This record gives sequence, C-alpha cells and structure tokens, in this order.
Amino acid sequence: MTGDVVSQEPPQGSGTVDQGALADLFGALAYAELTASLQMAADAARAPSIPVQSALGRMMTVEFGQFERLTARLAELGRDPEEAMAPFVPAIRAYHDRTTPSDWLEGLVKAYVGDGIARDFYREVAVHLEPLDRALVEQVLGDGDQDDLVVASVTEAIEKDPRLAGRLALWGRRLVGEAIAQTQYVMVERDSLASVIVGGGLGSGLDLAEFGRMITRLTEAHAARMQRLGLTA
Repeated sequence: MTGDVVSQEPPQGSGTVDQGALADLFGALAYAELTASLQMAADAARAPSIPVQSALGRMMTVEFGQFERLTARLAELGRDPEEAMAPFVPAIRAYHDRTTPSDWLEGLVKAYVGDGIARDFYREVAVHLEPLDRALVEQVLGDGDQDDLVVASVTEAIEKDPRLAGRLALWGRRLVGEAIAQTQYVMVERDSLASVIVGGGLGSGLDLAEFGRMITRLTEAHAARMQRLGLTA
C-alpha cells in the first residue's frame, strides 16, 4: 500500500525468470495479501471512528482483490494456489504472530510501515520479471490511495497525545526488525527467490554484498515512512 520511493534503485535483471521462482513469488505475495486483508478486518473493528473504519475496510477489500488476482495468475501458470502459498505460511504467520497490534493505532502503523517493508521486498524481485508479470506485481503493490488518511490519523493522534510518539516509534522499530528477519528466512529457505534478487535469474547464488545493499534499501524506505508519520526510525 505504500508509494514511497526507495533512495537506491534495485538492480535490473534480464526479465527471464524460472517458472518455479515465479510461482514462489506469486505464492508468497498471495498469502501476504490474504493475511493482510484479514489483519485489516480485525483492525477496522477496533478503530474509533467511521472514517478510519471505512479506510481500513477499503484497504481490506483491495488486499483481498489482489489476492484473488494473484491466485488466478498461479492457476494460469498451471500451479495450485494453495500449494504455491504453503511454503510461506510459517514465515508470514510468524511475522503476524510477533507483531499483533495492541490497539488501532499500532494496527495503522503496521499497515503503513510494516506491510510497506514486505512490499519493498517483493518489488526487489519484480524488477527481474517479464513485463506482464512485473506489471501485475507493481499493480498489486502500488495501491496507496489510503496512505494519506493513515498518516493523517496517526499524526493527529500524536498531536492530541504526544506521549504516543515514543511507543509508536518503538513499535515501528520492532516491525522493521521482524520484517527483515522474515525476509532473511525466506531468502535462505527459497533459493529461487534469493537468486532472482541478487542475480536476476537462477544459479547465481546468494551474493552477500548485493543482499546487504537490498537490506539498506529496505531500511532507508522504512525510515522515510517513519519520518512521514513524525516518528523516529
């Protein structure tokens, strides 16, 4: 849901990606969209006002619609969507289990900051895809219509109670730590995605220098989102 620009561009690939890597990407992204939509439904129920509830409801609808588009693409590729998502269930569930919001404000910060980190990770892979698949991923990740309302809601709450800033800043740091930990887990467990990110195709191995640059890009984008919320990264 984020439209923030990363300060360094990920390296462009050849656009030729193994079908197994493509299925891995769409499986991971589909399950991420499904769990995000369910999380937003829970957050909407706790929101204190109709505008915030409406915004989260719209975000939930968008996320679920993107989930359906991704599973449809997996079916076109001849893959069973449930089987494609299954390898990523433990990592994504672990992230959500460890970052369960305690209130609606933490839910908004997670939707904007936490999910944004995951989306940046998927963009790192998308730059290496064929044009049609790259366009699908960018469309799935690029909807930021509700960003302004989320930012306004969080900053307004902080203006009313400045003490919230410290707690939400700590929450943001926790989100980035957990998100990057799960990113590392996925790259170690799924060689296909790791090789696409660092080399634009299969067989290139995990280049630790490029991996480090990717983590730098993710953390810089995170810091920009936190700054927009008026929080310290």
